[in-house]
Amino acid sequence: MTHTVRAEDGGVDMWGTLVSSMQENVTVEGNKIKGKLKPLSSGQLVTDWGEGYFLALHYTSNDATVSSIKVGLDPSAGGIEPQELDPDMNSVMKITDKSSQKIKVISSNGAVTVTDTYDLSELELEE
Repeated sequence: MTHTVRAEDGGVDMWGTLVSSMQENVTVEGNKIKGKLKPLSSGQLVTDWGEGYFLALHYTSNDATVSSIKVGLDPSAGGIEPQELDPDMNSVMKITDKSSQKIKVISSNGAVTVTDTYDLSELELEE
């Protein structure tokens, strides 16, 4: 079972904020996510989660047998467990500690579950 993780397109609106307003040059290389995150100080994401840095990703299943993809941030505020993706297959998450936080992607076909972890330590946080 495989899946692809990539940066969400810059023109996509996430909770009233364009992805291009929160990040640039984000790439996924193996299990490392690199690029620049821009600080947000207004908008619905800030109203819900507070000022800071947000990462928007898009997921694609490369296996027709996959029936579930869950995504989460570990550790996350409030200890939120990975959540099933909506049909848009994207996520936006607040990054508070790029050195300790990891993105977890859990793919399942009902019989087999695979968990991949993505390192965020090489993200650049714009001042």
